Amino acid sequence: MLEDGILNLTNWLGNVILPTLAGLFFAIAIVRFVGPGQHQNWMYAGFLSLMVSGILRALEVFSSQQAWDNPDLYWMSLMNLVNWICNVMMPLYGVLQIVVGIMAVAGVGHRIYQGGSWMRHFAAAAGCFMLSGMVRLAEWFVQQGTGGVS
Repeated sequence: MLEDGILNLTNWLGNVILPTLAGLFFAIAIVRFVGPGQHQNWMYAGFLSLMVSGILRALEVFSSQQAWDNPDLYWMSLMNLVNWICNVMMPLYGVLQIVVGIMAVAGVGHRIYQGGSWMRHFAAAAGCFMLSGMVRLAEWFVQQGTGGVS
């Protein structure tokens, strides 16, 4: 009973309240941007509200893939989260870093961002792709090992 109440409260906060507050924070940021005053904190609050809402919704998906009474529920949810981050987000971030690195080498934005090292973008991209590849390799080894030793 208490667990259902906490689940419903979390759903309500993550799916209703936080996106609504994000819209309000963005509206305040726009009004503050035009007039006097600081607008960055309001913008960050809007993004933070959307991020927390997205994280809560992602955790719902990751935890709902197993039965509620499965003793490995938390472990499988954490494994699904790591799998998604390493196999989806890291390659996308790697591509983004390659684009930023190419733009830095080409001199795009050199007057906006002084002293940026273009090599770190390529190194970050390589790290993203290596992490994704290592996780995929580990998954392959685990799948090969579940069939038993032949």
